[in-house]
Amino acid sequence: MFRRSKSEAPSSDPGTGVDDASAGKKGRPTPSRKEAEAAARARAKVPRTRKELAAAQRLQRSESSSKMRQAMKTGDEKYLPARDRGPVKKFIRDFVDSRFSFVELMIPVLLVTTVMAWSGNSTLASYGNAILFGMLLLIIVDTLRLRSRLRKEIARRFPEAPLKGMTYYAVMRSLQMKFMRLPKSQVRIGQRLPEHYR
Repeated sequence: MFRRSKSEAPSSDPGTGVDDASAGKKGRPTPSRKEAEAAARARAKVPRTRKELAAAQRLQRSESSSKMRQAMKTGDEKYLPARDRGPVKKFIRDFVDSRFSFVELMIPVLLVTTVMAWSGNSTLASYGNAILFGMLLLIIVDTLRLRSRLRKEIARRFPEAPLKGMTYYAVMRSLQMKFMRLPKSQVRIGQRLPEHYR
């Protein structure tokens, strides 16, 4: 009496073509071994403990520092520190590096004046002091000229750029020996600079 008739047997839905027996299946293909291994590797990379998180952060900082050191040598804008990034800073570095600076003569002058001071001759020592004092005056005058010319060039090339901090950046760079400057110089002394830096 309660038996199901043959007409009530499970049938497929004519609209979807999926029968009742297969309705409970997941409805997506089984991932290949390659996909499963890739997913497992991705899950393994996610740090689960505080120790793993600290190790991942140390590795990330190490990679970032390595890229930054390399950028300091090559001038790659992407990995430079924020204080050295941007077209204005790039122009300032090139402007300073393309000029001859009297600070380049400071080491030879210091050596000569030191020898003169230790010679035991008071006349030579006084000459050495005069040469050193004159060298310091030349560096101050050269720095003031650099500041004046640079402000004009920035105003002409980058009219919307703020001047605050820019001349300080240039002066600090100009007071270093060229081989000690970071980021490394990318131009030669006397080289003509491009008109556009954007």
